[in-house]
Order: sequence, then C-alpha cells, then structure tokens
Amino acid sequence: MPAQLACFNERCRARFSIAEVIYNCPKCGGLLEAVYDPPTRPAAEMKSVWRARRTSNAPLDQSGVWRYREFIPFLPDDARVVSLREGNTPVLDAPRAAEYGGLDRLAFKHQGFNPTGSFKDNGMTCGAAQAIALEMKRVACVSTGNTSASMAAYASAAGLQPIVFLPHGNIAFGKLAQALEYGALTLQIEGNFDQILALVRDLAESLGIYLLNSINPFRIEGQKTIMVELMDQRDWRVPDWIVLPGGNLGNTSAFGKALREMKEWGLIPRLPHLAVIQAEGSAPFYDLMRADDRSHLTPVEDPHTLATAIKIGAPVSWPKALHEVTTSGGVAEKVTEQEIADAKAVIGRCGIGCEPASAATLAGIRKLTSAGTIRRDADVVAVLTGNVLKDQDYIYQYHTGKLWGPDGHPIASNLGNAPRVLPLDFSGIERFLKGLG
Repeated sequence: MPAQLACFNERCRARFSIAEVIYNCPKCGGLLEAVYDPPTRPAAEMKSVWRARRTSNAPLDQSGVWRYREFIPFLPDDARVVSLREGNTPVLDAPRAAEYGGLDRLAFKHQGFNPTGSFKDNGMTCGAAQAIALEMKRVACVSTGNTSASMAAYASAAGLQPIVFLPHGNIAFGKLAQALEYGALTLQIEGNFDQILALVRDLAESLGIYLLNSINPFRIEGQKTIMVELMDQRDWRVPDWIVLPGGNLGNTSAFGKALREMKEWGLIPRLPHLAVIQAEGSAPFYDLMRADDRSHLTPVEDPHTLATAIKIGAPVSWPKALHEVTTSGGVAEKVTEQEIADAKAVIGRCGIGCEPASAATLAGIRKLTSAGTIRRDADVVAVLTGNVLKDQDYIYQYHTGKLWGPDGHPIASNLGNAPRVLPLDFSGIERFLKGLG
C-alpha cells in the first residue's frame, strides 16, 4: 500500500490520498495521520543500514531525519527534499540535573542543536518536502516563536514564500529575529495563538496557502524521527520514561506514534512511559488527563506562562496525545513559573542550557519523583526542545532578580548568578577573587 492519510478517529478511519491538501478528515472532522504498510526489510537490517549511513556524505544520509527515510516513506521521490542537516542532536548526561530531579541518572535529548535551534526542524523538513510535492508556492504558520523560525528557514531554502502569523507582543525576540532574518513575511495579529490559528486555517483554504503548523500530519512524521534517532543512539535500549514539554502536543503525538510503530515493526521490544509537562497557567492537557470524561478537552481561554513555546490553551493534537500517553501508561503534570525558572537555572549549571519551555521537563521530573510516580533508579530521558539563546531576556531577568510572572508576581532568583560590577582596580579585583576561595 502506498502512503495514505487516515482519519485518527477510531470510529471513522477513512482513507485519503496524500496528494489532497487537507488537515482534518472531510468526513468526521478528526485529525489525520500518515499510514504505510510495514517495511519489508527485517528490523536488524534497517538498524544496520541506518547506522552505516552515519558515515555517508550523501545529503539525505547526513540528515538526522532522512537518514531514517524507511520510517517515513510518504514521498514518491526524495529528489526535492530540502535539508539543512536537521536532527543529529546529542544525548547529554546531566548529573547535577539528575540530583535536582531526584534521580540517580538523567539524560537530555537536546533538540536545541538543530539548525534553527529547536525540534521544529525535524518536522519542518518533511512539511516543506510535502509542500514541494503538492506544488505549493506559499506556506504559513501561526507561531509563538520556534515554528516561525523553522518554517521561514526551510521555506526560504526551498524557494517557497513563508508567511508567519504571531500573537502581537507574545513572542521572544530571539525567535522573531530568526523569522525576519530568514525572509518571512511576518504579521503580528491582535489575539492569542488559538484565535489566530482558527483565522489562518480559513485564510489558507481561501488563498491556497499550505499550512505548516503541527496539525499538518507530515510535520508529525518528521518529528517521529527524534525517537528513532534516540533509540539508535542508545543502541536500541528503551528507557523507562521519556519526559517532554506539552504545548500544542505535536511532539507527544509524534513520539507516541514513533514508539508504537517501532514496537510493531520489531525495532524495540516495549514502550517507554511518556510524561507530558505543562505550565500551570496553560495546562489543558493536564486537566484532561485527570477528568472523568476524556471525550473532549476544555480549552484554557487565557493561557499564561513565560514559557512562550508552550503557551497554548487549545492544543489541536490533544486526541492523538491522549491516545499516546494512555497507550504508554504515561502521565501529565503541571509546574509553576518558579519551578520552571529554577529548573532552567539547574540545566544551565550542567553546561547545557535550554529555553524556558524545555526546563518544564526537569521541573516535572522533580515533582514526579517526589510523588513516587518515577522511581529514583529509573532510566529517564528528557527532551529539551529549544536552544538556550531563544529567550535571552528571560535568562538575564531571572539571574538579576528582575523576572516577573505573567500574574504580576516576582519570580525569586533562587539560583541567580548576577554579574558583579567592580572598579578598574587590580588590588580590589584581586581581593574579590581571593575572597571567593
């Protein structure tokens, strides 16, 4: 069977051609996913091929996404793939973060090492490839930052026109700067993320613009490879837990789908548990996971968090995320602005660094180990989704005691590292340094 789009709704499961420009099922309105026949190659052979490609200089093989192209076989022809050598992100041990989180050991899969500094690149190379296959000329996204940066880069590299819609006044300048630098037409709209996305979906259909938010099923296919690469890097040893931030829940959907498919195809023997961490002021999925009735998600009408990458009150991918977290025996947790800020400082002291949304993972781990949900000796991998330089103002304000939460209350600089001002005096500087021990 060639690649198809299938309705994710179990009561429908209608199939459609991947040549159709659709994001929801035309029959029932459900989310769509790409589906394929299982690979004909044995699992051991695929693992060997993927490992051998690490030494290849072929452009597709140098991509940490397209290296695993047998796992995402939706393109009839790979010749027009646009790659910026995305993926290839490290797994980093972090002993200090492990201690803070109540674990014997913790590793971070750091997606901030991607070309534009976030996990979005894994999905965007696939979304851009599908846009080219559909002969689209313009692509668009609604974004609080990382999506806009990634889409602008890949669209421009592909010769497409990128159009970014973003909530006015609700974006980190480090991310906005990227969209501007990569040539995107950038429109700041008065409204929140969810309101603007509803508007842009109508505009895209009216004007023939291809939408590259995480509702796009081909974005999800690219983000699946984060889990394949992780397992490859661990020599196919499955961790007990994979912990990730939760915003629009595209990564949760992608990771769960990847892990299920790897298990079905004989690449891994079991599923790890997924733990999704949300900011307290923007935690509709956390609320859903604790509800008696999980048939619908109640949006947060006015989401608020300084972790702008997960400031989403009505995540479109919640049905997929609910299925994946439930199937994995996973959990959802929420953390405060203070917990995120302190966890971010701890990650920084590991020499790693990340954007605020990423630090929700460590804050969540600390709560989950304290509650006994995650054992101290568990094998845990946390995914850091964005680079430390994505939100420089947040860092400076935290370390200098000037960071204020969205509710107007100050966030304590518990692990602050403020710069010191000293006079231009050798003896004075010498005394100061000696006094540090």
